[in-house]
Parts: sequence; C-alpha cells; structure tokens
Amino acid sequence: MEESTDRTLVEECIRGDRRAQELFYRKYAPVALAVCRRYAPGREEAMDLLNGGMMKVFEKLAQFRWEGSLEGWVKRLVFNATIDQFRKQRRRPTLEIADWDQPTEDSITHRLYADDLCRMIDLLPETSKEVFWLFAVEGYSHAEIAAKLHFSEGNSRWHLNKARQLLREKLNQASHNQNRYAG
Repeated sequence: MEESTDRTLVEECIRGDRRAQELFYRKYAPVALAVCRRYAPGREEAMDLLNGGMMKVFEKLAQFRWEGSLEGWVKRLVFNATIDQFRKQRRRPTLEIADWDQPTEDSITHRLYADDLCRMIDLLPETSKEVFWLFAVEGYSHAEIAAKLHFSEGNSRWHLNKARQLLREKLNQASHNQNRYAG
C-alpha cells in the first residue's frame, strides 16, 4: 500500500504538481534533515543543505527505479548533495552527533554512556571518524565510502579498523571499566 501511494506521489511530482511536491517534501524532509544535521554545525546551515539536497531529489526523481526504498534513495541524494556542498567550500563535514539526534533512553545512565561514546568518536582522526560514521551509522558499504571519499575500498577498511581499534582502546581504559554512575 505504501509503495503504491509513493508511486502516485512521485508521478504527480514529476508532472509538476506543486501540491504533490509539497506533500513529498513534508514526508521526506524530516529524515533528510536528520542527515544534514549530522554534518552541519547549526540548524540554519542544515536547513540550507536540506533545501539544496531536496532540489537535487526533485531534479532526479524521474530516475528513481523502485529497486530499493524511496526514503533511502532520498537520504542518499541529500547526503551526496551535502558532501558536494562541502567540497565546493573546500572543507570537511563536522560529523557531529548532537543532542537533538540522540535516541531517547529510559534513564540518565544510558544518556551519560552515550555522551561518553560520542566524545570518544569525536576524538578519532577525521578520516577514520568519517569512515566509521558512514559505515556504522549511515550503513554505507566500503565500495560506496571509497567512491564518495575518493580512495580505495582497502583504505576504507583500514580506516574503519583503525577507528574500531582506537574506540576499543578507549573503552578498555580504567575510567570506563566501572559504572561510575551507579550508587
């Protein structure tokens, strides 16, 4: 049912129906914004990235082949537009894990541990952090990461392993071996 509704919505968007385009934007902008906010230091920049990315989605909507999820395709196009924008500005994305992008937990203990992990990830070398994020969080394959970052799959694997090794070492340090939040 969902796919047939999406197909109708996409067909109407391709025909230039402004109402359908608005519905499409409202439906997919929240997940696309989550992608942008991971890479932008502030909400205003994230919104600029979102709007640029969604323009790219509308330009390429007729090329979607219905071989995967439409949401995943939208997120991928927005991500690519975001990376392209950073390349034009000759700077790297920040890859922040911000407070508003955290899962909701039942207790403060979980939140504190998540904060510790985020700080550890933030300490990784930039390229290793970027590869780790793309692989572990965004779900990209090594081939996709290599194509996006313009290096080999082997290099992608090396950076992921390096990031995992560094995170493992930090997690095994004495300060993280005990529950410091327990009474």
